Amino acid sequence: MMIAVVSVKGSPGVTTLCLALAACWPDPAAAIMVEADPAGGDVAMRFGLAPSPGLLSLAAAARGRAGTRGEGGARPAEGAELVWRHAQALPGNVPVVAAPPDAGRARGALAVLAAPDRAAGLNLGPLRAVAAHPGAVLVVDCGRVDEGSPVMPVLRSADVMVVLSGAGADDLAHLARRIPEIGAWSRDPVLLLAGGGHSIAAVARELGVTPLARVPHDPRGAAVLRGHRSVLRWHRSGPRRSVLGQSAREIADALAARAAIAAAPDDARPNRTSRRAGGTGNDSPGHPTTAGRAS
Repeated sequence: MMIAVVSVKGSPGVTTLCLALAACWPDPAAAIMVEADPAGGDVAMRFGLAPSPGLLSLAAAARGRAGTRGEGGARPAEGAELVWRHAQALPGNVPVVAAPPDAGRARGALAVLAAPDRAAGLNLGPLRAVAAHPGAVLVVDCGRVDEGSPVMPVLRSADVMVVLSGAGADDLAHLARRIPEIGAWSRDPVLLLAGGGHSIAAVARELGVTPLARVPHDPRGAAVLRGHRSVLRWHRSGPRRSVLGQSAREIADALAARAAIAAAPDDARPNRTSRRAGGTGNDSPGHPTTAGRAS
């Protein structure tokens, strides 16, 4: 499955949330974070990673495969192995395919990885082919997105698109104007709130979209995911032990269940009218609604 995480205004903490989801996924061995931000990546600089392997080497390998494969094309399993070979491990063995910091090079790599693979006879890009492999979970950091973004094919093919937004009046006013546009980007859009501001109930009432959760404000937990190991050592207080990590695990559980429903036969699915609007349609205590913000 593939979870694409985006913002449409400001910097509400998309990369930090993606790392938290990958680190706290119910089956952490299955999850890999792919940094696909067209503005360039931050993870390599945060954690002092080598320039390669990463998004650039993955794109080069995918391009080379397209030019050399036979009539049968590459199997999804081969594609999954390819992505893992171009990942580096963060502390805690969280695999990440890091984007270069330069926007031009990042966009060039995304032009390869997000485009349909015509050479293999597939109407999907390499990342989607990987996500189709049983057991694979791609958490894709798509950064700040607009209609012309090179990651738009990723959003359209993702099992779930998570829109992370601030909950202040200015954030919500901007979001309200773009809801019809954003809803057309994905077959299953979900809204998460970051930071203080309007309540989930108020947002649902004003926007007609029920947020799935509010991401907690946890500076110490976020520091681990920003590579500030001098502030908080990963092995002593890793993501799973933080308030942010606990919330990320709840959100990951909800996203995994949501994707499973989407994959079920039509006659086995519950009514999804409110889900298509972007939320669960339920603000009960059983859903993760922790107040705060991811740094």
